[in-house]
Amino acid sequence: MKKSILQSFGPGLLFAGAAIGVSHLVQSTRAGADFGFGLLWALLLVHLFKYPFFQFGPRYTAATGETLLDGYRKMGKPVLAVYYILNFVTMFTIQAAVTIVTAGLASKLFGFTNNLVIWSSILLVISILILIIGKYKLLDNLMKFIVIVLAISSIFAVLVAIFNSKETFEITQILPTGTIEITFLIAFLGWMPAPVDVSIWHSIWSVEKNKTSISRTTPKEAIFDFNVGYIGTLFMGVCFIALGALVMFKSGETFSNKGYEFASQLIQLYTKNLGNFSYIFIAVAAFTTMFSTTITTLDASPRAMTISTKLLFDQKTIFNYWFWIVFLLIGTFIILKFFIGDMGFLVKLATILSFLTAPFYAILNYLLITGKHTPKEHHPTFFLKLLSLMGIFFLIAFSIWFLTSI
Repeated sequence: MKKSILQSFGPGLLFAGAAIGVSHLVQSTRAGADFGFGLLWALLLVHLFKYPFFQFGPRYTAATGETLLDGYRKMGKPVLAVYYILNFVTMFTIQAAVTIVTAGLASKLFGFTNNLVIWSSILLVISILILIIGKYKLLDNLMKFIVIVLAISSIFAVLVAIFNSKETFEITQILPTGTIEITFLIAFLGWMPAPVDVSIWHSIWSVEKNKTSISRTTPKEAIFDFNVGYIGTLFMGVCFIALGALVMFKSGETFSNKGYEFASQLIQLYTKNLGNFSYIFIAVAAFTTMFSTTITTLDASPRAMTISTKLLFDQKTIFNYWFWIVFLLIGTFIILKFFIGDMGFLVKLATILSFLTAPFYAILNYLLITGKHTPKEHHPTFFLKLLSLMGIFFLIAFSIWFLTSI
């Protein structure tokens, strides 16, 4: 039994690798720097209320052997069509946001040029080569290494920061009131721990995992794998808030919106506490984290568009996986051309769009997992259903609050 559980690891860590990126390195650190520990309540609540909708991805796949997109198609073509349009509109902004942060870290780490367009191009080409050569299996193995390296370095950095801190830190919780603060809160919640549509990616990766395994992953193994990854994203979120709070809160420093400057400030968060000797180790850990997110988003969005295109039009088309990757690259470069100088705005735009579309995906996942297309023995418990309804209310209420506050 222990062997089968270990073998089932994969999609949950891929989820963690996709999630622990901009939401943690950028948004959580900013939250700590600007609000101290005052937004811990938001971090905990969003993890609690988004939990069911992410879990329903691997649950549905383990129960049926299908992706969530197959389930959406069974609910009706209009449902899948709405997803198709939403994903088409948001995937370019998401890819551009994660790529520009990765490019900033790469320019700081390798240093032969500060031109983030050049670095973005290099990173995307390398990502494509990895996907061509290694496909899912390489992604799976790479993610296990990256998550472990980041976790160890982050825990060490937080412990040293706590030990070195001479200030008594407060944990008084804050509810933002001004437009700028509310906008940041919604952006913070948007990708924390990830956009809700990443549940679709998770279901796709779960299907791919089954293709490379001798036996199909059981629902119990799938949920265990997901829970490990999900708890990991929560823990890392707390670590990054703590780093921002302990090092930058009330220091008079603010994070730059420019990619290169932000990368420098981010790495200094670690080296200021650990010492200059740790610069390379920390820089590599931060870079590999964001690079893994760049690869996973570059892989997942085209997979989702390919599957949904086939399901919508009931036939094979020229719009296959590689077509969508090329199309995604073109759209990403266009966005980077216009927003290369304002990484902060690009990240904020992508995260807010993700939060505003979250209720749609949450409702779809709930209706699918509790409906006739999922075997009754795999339906969620009463408690999980109740948590789902509370989560839907939470996502809708915060979206309305944001829209009426701007």
